[in-house]
Amino acid sequence: MTVTYGHHIITTTPRRWQAVADNIRTAGADRIAAQGGALFGVWRSQIGRPRDELTVITAWNDDGAYADVLLHETPHIVNVSQEVMEPTLRPKSPEAPRRQGNYAFRSFDTPPAHWDEFLELCAAAWPGFESSYDSQVIGLWRFNEDRDGLRRSLLLTRRPNLAMWERSKIPQGEAETEVRRKLSRRYDLCDATCVYTTTLLSAEDEQDDVRWT
Repeated sequence: MTVTYGHHIITTTPRRWQAVADNIRTAGADRIAAQGGALFGVWRSQIGRPRDELTVITAWNDDGAYADVLLHETPHIVNVSQEVMEPTLRPKSPEAPRRQGNYAFRSFDTPPAHWDEFLELCAAAWPGFESSYDSQVIGLWRFNEDRDGLRRSLLLTRRPNLAMWERSKIPQGEAETEVRRKLSRRYDLCDATCVYTTTLLSAEDEQDDVRWT
């Protein structure tokens, strides 16, 4: 069965991001479970996005079910942006990430003529990236709706911390240099890309209570 995913950007009233996140993790998760969905993760901004913003991903067997269920009657919400997306190379299953870390959300807008090479470079670079930097590629999703003729995708990666984020940008040795070459080529294929980093509010091992933003 094909799993679709909901990508939700939620803006809360000032200083209420934690209360909304708690509601999503409890009542919201129960509501979508009753409709056959599952909560994949809840993240808060670390670097690059407003303090009172949450990024949420949900998983569904029905791509039409997610839109109104997750946040039904949840207070303290100012704005919600929601889109449906399909997994590409990963994730293979909707098993939610559980470990805390530095999670980076990177969007890409890629011309269709470059899409196949883009995916090939991802598949070739990821094993070396993961082994070199104690990091994981959680998923690469394609949004159901293109924009201006470009294929839009979302990459989610986990590193153990921000120090490893910096370390992963400075290759050491031939193997890491080759990984960086593939990733740099991938960036050159797209018309636009943007990244921000987060921490995982739905982590099961530890909570990050640093005031990042």
